[in-house]
Amino acid sequence: MPEQVQTLRRTPLSRERILRAAVALADEAGIESLSMRNLAQDLGVVPMALYKHVANKDELLDGMIDVVVGEIDPPVPGTDWKQSVRRRILSARRALRRHPWAPLAIESRTMATPAILAYLDSVVATLRAGGFSTDLAHHVMHAMGSRILGFSQELFDPSRQAGRSGATNPDPPAALPAEVAARFPHLAEISTAASHDGDTVVGQGCDDQFEFEFALDLLLDGIERLQRQGWSSSRRSHRKDQDEA
Repeated sequence: MPEQVQTLRRTPLSRERILRAAVALADEAGIESLSMRNLAQDLGVVPMALYKHVANKDELLDGMIDVVVGEIDPPVPGTDWKQSVRRRILSARRALRRHPWAPLAIESRTMATPAILAYLDSVVATLRAGGFSTDLAHHVMHAMGSRILGFSQELFDPSRQAGRSGATNPDPPAALPAEVAARFPHLAEISTAASHDGDTVVGQGCDDQFEFEFALDLLLDGIERLQRQGWSSSRRSHRKDQDEA
């Protein structure tokens, strides 16, 4: 084992090696543990050596996000738009579940990284190749939101209260306190009403993978219906004006 460590430390430092080491550190100890000093220690170098390859921590985080996004499966030629989009979104979700820190990191960026932009561009390309107008594709991207990247903020996800994203939640939602349940009985009734069978079951209450796919399929089915109807925002606006007249 010491020989392996020495071999690793003799490996030339590169941007890719730094990013993958940073991803591994965040996977193991959480994004809050990531610092240039800790990363340099893991790599067996002095902190200043990192700055030859990444300018600062912001650039490091952007690169880490791009590493994760790079794990999303590419489009499969010959598949229809609905199957292709669904497959890629679920691939994105698997990637983010391997790296639970990634959703929060993505949400924290003021600008999308190059890999995220390339991924989103390819999703739009799939929609356009499937016969979507630019208008409908625009609204689809808004409707899907962060779900396109494999995560969403869930109403009943307690992790949101702890400042974490709702992409992965290994613990079942807790029942509402009695006084809260008495005040909001309908929410209390549904908050732990369902459990689901299958490999993704996390216990009583909501199975987050089931709920993610349930909402995804609702969206895709609705989007498919609009696409077949030749929906456009201008037509909808015209109908709205008529209704208000």
